[in-house]
Amino acid sequence: MPTLTTISKWTISASDDVAHISHTPVAEYWAPRVWSGRGLAIAETELADFQKAVGEVMKLPVYWLARARCPSREAGDVTTWSEPRCDPDDEFVYLSGPCRASETAAGYRPVSTFDIDLVHLRGLRIRIAAYRAAPAGP
Repeated sequence: MPTLTTISKWTISASDDVAHISHTPVAEYWAPRVWSGRGLAIAETELADFQKAVGEVMKLPVYWLARARCPSREAGDVTTWSEPRCDPDDEFVYLSGPCRASETAAGYRPVSTFDIDLVHLRGLRIRIAAYRAAPAGP
């Protein structure tokens, strides 16, 4: 499985139209959190690098080939992911959406790797970009 991009602590590789995302946290607390099949949480300080890594993958033929093979034209739609929600108590940004981890336990769990179908990266990137561009709250 070839590596598509590495940006800061994020590495993304792909096989079978799936992006395999790895993160090397400074401390386990800051590892991404995944509720398999339901959502993803990323430390707010990691969002910019994650957004950049996803954007780099979207420039590659592997992304566009996955999009071409997907029968659903809505697969990359922004509505696949919820609007990001920041939890100020833990400094993570949460998004509901189609990501998977090897562990299927209920609730958000710290993980070092997780998967997202390549076709769903577009909507995720748009949600993160909009969140980051929004003015800070009061």
